[in-house]
Amino acid sequence: MVNWMDGLALLDSTGPISGVNLFSSAVSTIATVVEEAPEVENVMVLGGVLLSLFAIYVASKVGGEFFNWLGFPPVLGELLGGVVIGISALHLIVFPEEGAIAADSVVMKILQATAGLDPAVAQPTFEIQSEVVNILAELGVIILLFEIGLESNIRELLDVGIQSLLVATIGVAVPFAAGTAGLMLIFHIPAIPAIFAGAALTATSIGITSRVLAEIGRLSSKEGQIILGAAVIDDVFGIIILAVVASLAKTGDVDVVNVIYLIVSASVFLVGAILLGRFFNSSFNALAEQFNTRGKVVIPALSFALIMAYIGSAIHLEAILGAFAAGLVLDEATIQDKKLNELVQPIADIMVPLFFVTVGAKTDLSVLNPAVPANREGLVIASFLIVVAIVGKIAAGWGAFGNMPLNRLAIGVGMIPRGEVGLVFAAVGSESGALSPALDVAIILMVILTTFVAPPMLRVVFGDEETGEPKPEEASV
Repeated sequence: MVNWMDGLALLDSTGPISGVNLFSSAVSTIATVVEEAPEVENVMVLGGVLLSLFAIYVASKVGGEFFNWLGFPPVLGELLGGVVIGISALHLIVFPEEGAIAADSVVMKILQATAGLDPAVAQPTFEIQSEVVNILAELGVIILLFEIGLESNIRELLDVGIQSLLVATIGVAVPFAAGTAGLMLIFHIPAIPAIFAGAALTATSIGITSRVLAEIGRLSSKEGQIILGAAVIDDVFGIIILAVVASLAKTGDVDVVNVIYLIVSASVFLVGAILLGRFFNSSFNALAEQFNTRGKVVIPALSFALIMAYIGSAIHLEAILGAFAAGLVLDEATIQDKKLNELVQPIADIMVPLFFVTVGAKTDLSVLNPAVPANREGLVIASFLIVVAIVGKIAAGWGAFGNMPLNRLAIGVGMIPRGEVGLVFAAVGSESGALSPALDVAIILMVILTTFVAPPMLRVVFGDEETGEPKPEEASV
């Protein structure tokens, strides 16, 4: 094997598997498989990847369009589209880390039937193809967090005052503490997976909530602004917690000194990004205006996101934290009257579905079959997480203090949907190996149900009267 592959393997064995190191781990695995089976043909690997991408994009589009037609967030359609083509149903997209082999993959069978894939090398071909899809999904989540950061204008939303901060703090602390303690004391789940599941309860999907608020004409109301401000702060808190918990999952134990280091470094990293954004936006705009070739704005922006993702990984945080911070830095960048997030959206449209569909494809719903006695505890855990997820966020609504008339129940309900942010927690937890299959599916069920119930609940608690605000011509999540 060539020396740079050895270097990547050494890097992976000595550092935390996150972001860049996860990428190097995948590359090392691919290199090892190729070395052990030199007869594997690149054209067959490429064919497997192309078929996998075809299946992923068809599933994401069909699922997204169907759920959008039903009036629900398209991201849920992408997730369930992945379930349909994944290990739980059609077996088009399956992965070795989930216990699958080449014989389980419909893609490998298609290659054998149509492209002449030698059955003797089907397994190494399957492993390499799966690693490539995993890498693309990892890039998808990095782009997703960059996009979320671009859409999170903290400086504007914090104008609603201390109320958003209190709502966000309660909305993070109560579900996290109740979920973690309940899983450990009631279900006797070990500390690391319990903390991971508790962390997943802290998320709030600003995309889903903002869409519903706009549809019912409440986006500019006092309650709407408090919800949006708290949701953004929730994302910041949640990403910090995710970075800390993911790092703990890799070490396997709770080291107080390491926890303090991670919290401080993550906080400094994000606060520094916010402060940097005060003057970096104008510098970025001026630099981008000097370029004349295609991608003069998007390529420098993505380059910045990728190097920030690397820095986040290099200081033992998560690569996604760096991507999120890059988005916060560039959240006000505007080129020729177009905000940067509008220019990044086409790239996100291509990359992000890879992440959501892959998460769904890896979800094995068989662990929720109540006919199997061992699965019943997982169903009880899922029910527990759903109750804590809803009650914890509703309680946060009462953090909006003051004598002014406020619909505090509506504020709490607006914080309920976990959406794409909750799925990031589930995916990172699954990749880290910290979550059992039952707990992994329980978290995904919690994300799905809270995302489903929040839109109709918001319409009910706000009432039928609309404020006359313009409604969006098309929904976006």
